[in-house]
Amino acid sequence: MRRPVLWLAIHSSSSRAIQAALGLGHPRPCPWTEGITGKHEFFISPPVNDWIIVTGSGLPHPGHDVDDCFHFLVRLSRELGHVQCFMADPVLCHHAWIRVDHGMVARAYAWVNETVWNQGPKSLAEIELNVKSFGYGENAGMDGEAMEQTTAANAEKVPALAARWSFDPAMVDGNWQAPATGVIGESSWFYRD
Repeated sequence: MRRPVLWLAIHSSSSRAIQAALGLGHPRPCPWTEGITGKHEFFISPPVNDWIIVTGSGLPHPGHDVDDCFHFLVRLSRELGHVQCFMADPVLCHHAWIRVDHGMVARAYAWVNETVWNQGPKSLAEIELNVKSFGYGENAGMDGEAMEQTTAANAEKVPALAARWSFDPAMVDGNWQAPATGVIGESSWFYRD
């Protein structure tokens, strides 16, 4: 099963609550296999093990504007509770993992050729998976090749971290039956006061 490059995992059993929080307009059913590709503005999955996956081009990318990403996640978390964001770009090796609980950032790390967000203490899962998080402006004296290897290893470990924190969307395969349909739509969320 495919995994999107950027996705949210929201601890919820109500996709309607997520639709409302995003201000999703014109919702339409969409098969999981199509929606999970991230090609729509927003795809909201049905609940899987008490988690709902959200993906799509409407999600703010930590590398484009980390402040927008921060405000989006905090605001969404204030409305929905526990929200996580993951990014794993296998080509550029950009990666991120963020946990926000009731509007408070518990842990955030985002690397897009440099550290753009590093907040909160490392989680036990990060330590056990041996992911490297650099401070702002830090590269620990690594040359280009060593840095590439480290960031590639981090990007490869994001799905394992997602599985430990919440849910890896690619785990919906032969072991679990893929939920039949989710919902796609456009959002006016960014324009609300």
